[in-house]
Amino acid sequence: MAEHGGTVRIFVDNLEQVKFLEEYEKKQSKARKWSAFIKVDGGQKRAGTSPKPESFKPFISTVFASPAISVYGFYSHAGDSYGSTSLEQTVSYLTREVQLANDAAAMALEVLAESPNRDIHNQPFVLSVGSTPAAHSASAKSKMTSQLHGVLELHAGNYPMLDLQQLHTALIDRPRISQRVLATVISYYPGRGKDGLDEAMCDAGAIAMSKDTGRIPGFGGIVGKSWRLGRISQEHGTLEQMPPDPSSVQTDSTLNVGDIIQIVGQHACLISAGHPWYYIVDSNIEGGADKVIDIWVPWKGW
Repeated sequence: MAEHGGTVRIFVDNLEQVKFLEEYEKKQSKARKWSAFIKVDGGQKRAGTSPKPESFKPFISTVFASPAISVYGFYSHAGDSYGSTSLEQTVSYLTREVQLANDAAAMALEVLAESPNRDIHNQPFVLSVGSTPAAHSASAKSKMTSQLHGVLELHAGNYPMLDLQQLHTALIDRPRISQRVLATVISYYPGRGKDGLDEAMCDAGAIAMSKDTGRIPGFGGIVGKSWRLGRISQEHGTLEQMPPDPSSVQTDSTLNVGDIIQIVGQHACLISAGHPWYYIVDSNIEGGADKVIDIWVPWKGW
């Protein structure tokens, strides 16, 4: 990958990982150092080493002493920011996350200053933080810049596509969502749904849409229709008719067998992982959303 300008960078949050890397490099004809982010737990208990000084300082001291690791920076992911429902809440999440990575870098610099290996680190740490909601509130960066012990990096994997989970945060509106799954209505059930509303079947189920849910009910919304993907099996989904909502564009209650529908899912990351390629359209050019201008094939190397 290096010959193409790429870098493989790893996460480290446990000293056993460091031992494995050291043992691996001992067996190589030419040992190297792995560029690594130190993953810090922001309180979500999802991944990461504890940021408490009594455990973090001995941990980072051992990492600095390793011949197999070059510390690139400190990484955190505020997954709980997906529960935000306002800009103020999201700014608060991002500010706390930046502070977490910054505190880790400050402790690392303290340890490094007393280390015989202090000369090995000669570039600013990268403080990599964020989530898609946090990216929409990146003004929080200005609150921290003058105090940073490194260079701030904002990561946001879902930012280009967006989905119903992001819609619930109130930081985006529906036109910003760029992902759709095309499905075909394959059966219809008049009056079978709640309060005598209709239901239908489509050929997109859990494999096409994932089983992720969110604060907005259902597994997906149908573009332009007062319907939602309410239940799913592996290969098919049950569409539920909803009362038309005059305050939104989802007012068309008609649906027929054979119709091709566009479904906006709950979580674009997991949905896109289930498809081998993506058809790309651009509403800003002639032909609009009906013209495929490219096909993107995702890299699935793991």
